[in-house]
Amino acid sequence: MNQRNLYNDDLRLAHVLADQADSVTTSYFQSPDLRVEEKSDHSPVTVADRQTEETIRRQLSTARSRDSVYGEEMGTTGRSTRVWVIDPIDGTKNFVRGVPVWATLISLVEDGDVVVGVVSAPALGRRWWAAKGQGAYTGTSLLRGKQIHVSNVDRLEDASLSYASLDNWRKAGRFEEFNALTQRTARTRAYGDFWSHMLVAEGAVDFALDPKLEAYDMAAPVAVVQEAGGVFTSLLGDDGPWGGTALSSNGHFHDEVLSILNWPEPQ
Repeated sequence: MNQRNLYNDDLRLAHVLADQADSVTTSYFQSPDLRVEEKSDHSPVTVADRQTEETIRRQLSTARSRDSVYGEEMGTTGRSTRVWVIDPIDGTKNFVRGVPVWATLISLVEDGDVVVGVVSAPALGRRWWAAKGQGAYTGTSLLRGKQIHVSNVDRLEDASLSYASLDNWRKAGRFEEFNALTQRTARTRAYGDFWSHMLVAEGAVDFALDPKLEAYDMAAPVAVVQEAGGVFTSLLGDDGPWGGTALSSNGHFHDEVLSILNWPEPQ
């Protein structure tokens, strides 16, 4: 089986999982009875987060019983090198406040390499997806998608930047470097979370970054950005979703951005 067909079944399954997740999340979105709790890291969690992950895990236990699952709310189960990485609601704070910028992130990782990714944002009416070697797409379903590509902007001074939280840059001790970077760019907007990276993938934004993320925040966006022709690394320049930080770009000035931010090596 050639690479172009290798992950078709997994991609189709990821869309089924996303459809099921959308049914759960949209049923709770803007509900006046939504109960919000605080996790140990002080981030919010709702019944919608937990029920969405439970729904995805239940389907995977039947369709891919030999695979492992790593989710934000329930940790890791299984020991396979094929791991489904799940963020049931990326943007829970938005979800809680009734802001429609949130998504379910579903990806498949093989031996540390992200090979399938689906980002489903039903309140925006948007979905993005990719499988290794097959390109990146956006649309309402697997059969109704258009291929997307990163932009061709090749100068930082002409580029559009999206980010998430200014406070995270202050906490990371890199606010001055971040501010210097914004002064070099043509346009800055805080679209935030998954949406920043999806806008990079479809060429509406030229680069996006975040100083603090988990692997489940990044795995699905990594697949989409890379298959759209872009680059996705940590702020130290390591490929993939494992470095705890993120820079996605069209690739033209990626190294220049890393140099300006001058991210410190871990102690």
